[in-house]
Amino acid sequence: MAEHLDEAKFETGAEMDYGEHEKTYSMFLSVTKWSALFCVALLIAMAFGFFTTAGFISSTILFILLLVVSAFLIK
Repeated sequence: MAEHLDEAKFETGAEMDYGEHEKTYSMFLSVTKWSALFCVALLIAMAFGFFTTAGFISSTILFILLLVVSAFLIK
């Protein structure tokens, strides 16, 4: 016959470290946010450099400026 055990006695593994989980999730969100910001600034600067007569130096300056301004606005 089937053995009926009390479900409360089962162990499902080690106890969760919720503090560490929250820190990891926060770090993941931060990396995702900054990566998306970097990609958007890079695409805008590349479009500025390729589709205007501004050149490489101007688009590089625009890229750095976009990163600084957006970092200031995000915080």
